Amino acid sequence: MRKQSNRSRIWCMVMLAFISEPPQTLALHSSYMETVKQWDLLNYNFPWDYPVANKNFFNAENIVATGIEVGYDRIFLATPRLFSGVPATLSSISRDSYGDSPVLSAYPAWSHHRAGTNEYNCSDIGLVSVYRIRIDSCNRLWALDAGVSRSLEDFEITCPPKILIYDLYTNQVVRRIDFPTEVIRGESLFTNIVVDETTSRKEAHCDDVFAYITDTVAPGIVVYDSGKDLTWRLSHPAMYPDPDFAESRILEHRFTLMDGVVGLAFDPEAAILYFQPLATDRLFSVSTAALRAGPLEFGKDLPVKLVGRKSSQGIGLAAAPRGGTIFYSPLTETAVASWNPRTNEHSLLAQDKERIQFAADLRTPDRDGTALYILTSKFHRFYLKNLNANEVNTRILRIDGVVKRAVPLQQSTVFSNQHRFAPTRASYEHVSSSNSFYNLPAPSASQFDKSSLPVSSSLPSNGVKSYASFVQNFYGKQPQPYNYEPVAIIDKTKPISPFFMLNSGEKTFPPPHVPRPQFGLNGEIFIQKVNSHFNDFNGLRFPKSLHFNQTALAR
Repeated sequence: MRKQSNRSRIWCMVMLAFISEPPQTLALHSSYMETVKQWDLLNYNFPWDYPVANKNFFNAENIVATGIEVGYDRIFLATPRLFSGVPATLSSISRDSYGDSPVLSAYPAWSHHRAGTNEYNCSDIGLVSVYRIRIDSCNRLWALDAGVSRSLEDFEITCPPKILIYDLYTNQVVRRIDFPTEVIRGESLFTNIVVDETTSRKEAHCDDVFAYITDTVAPGIVVYDSGKDLTWRLSHPAMYPDPDFAESRILEHRFTLMDGVVGLAFDPEAAILYFQPLATDRLFSVSTAALRAGPLEFGKDLPVKLVGRKSSQGIGLAAAPRGGTIFYSPLTETAVASWNPRTNEHSLLAQDKERIQFAADLRTPDRDGTALYILTSKFHRFYLKNLNANEVNTRILRIDGVVKRAVPLQQSTVFSNQHRFAPTRASYEHVSSSNSFYNLPAPSASQFDKSSLPVSSSLPSNGVKSYASFVQNFYGKQPQPYNYEPVAIIDKTKPISPFFMLNSGEKTFPPPHVPRPQFGLNGEIFIQKVNSHFNDFNGLRFPKSLHFNQTALAR
């Protein structure tokens, strides 16, 4: 008995030591998170005549990456003009570049970023402030331009918001989408975009898709029908910030930010759009059929559903193209987790106090099989102006094997014509180049010559495919269409994740005259914290600003 008691005492001491000093990185289900790229401060390949010495035009401590997209040969970063001193709002790095702190290349050329030096005309083809970017299956990059400069300082509305669509074969703008004034509010800030191709026809070349855009400061979702070139706006109290969650905590840092709807994730199989404001612990959903139906009739409400609660606020959100898994990152827990609403399966993919602090964007690109990409930064340190420029402040992370694989083409016949994940090499005309650094460079055919490289199917012994091996072997692979499967019944016997308390299925918001039922598993009651009749959020985050047609450009 004494030996047994001593063994128990020793085991308890070991467990207490583990609890008091948790490991720096916790990964379950053999998830391996690798750092693809990291930067202390972001830097650019400036032209020779760029005024680098002027802090108003370049201040590395004011450049924060909020959006990421993974292309076939490049990784794109969006760096909005949150503060002054951001020279380029959209840039790229090569996927086969080596080493840390790679220099960013302004995309597609510096001529598209003249707003950084106050030389931009709103009628020009160029960008002011881009928060998120997306690549469609026709290999075109959608850049959502908010048109707002210094959004966390004086919120100058430089130009109306718009979308520029770039052909990644030629790096040319193939379409410009200007939003009508009817969907723009006085302080609209368009921050995120989802491209829905589920009903797109192959012969339309991605010009008949739907786009869903978040307005964060004047909360709402703007829907764009690119086939008919029509735009409308939808809003709901769930898109507004919750004052009870205005303050976020990351490690020892606390900051207050009243951001409305900003996180978006799209499940194409279930035709559901998930969304979340920053200032809330709730996750909501709405069917794309409701979004596509057009503007709401008077007295009608958008059928938004409360999906569940997270352990803390978060901004990054993604959904797997197949299988319905949702990926999210609660700020306080400095973690990345997944949840499948079809099977009620929860997984803690990674937890890291240093590398995962503010996950601004999560991506599950079909151009990288089963991988989840995570763009993290120390945004709160930028925001609080207590940044340490000598430590890593921006990272691109990657977890392989967490996204459901595509099935071979011959095994999937449903919607095979709608989705074009492997665009063929386009025939294009070379753009004439000159000696000017600001001119658009001619596309080089050498970047496509790697398609003849052999494809290796060998994986490391642990079964995890590294980013380096993917870059070496991805050329020549043909991504496959979606595998549409029947939706499974939720299994409520599975254990509940500490990061996400799932409600008992999805429930709609009750009408105002109906008593609110209990939503949560633990008996908590969901109460709308935002008055649906209160629409003026000016002053909660930004000072009152002028409309774009009343704002003079600084010269």
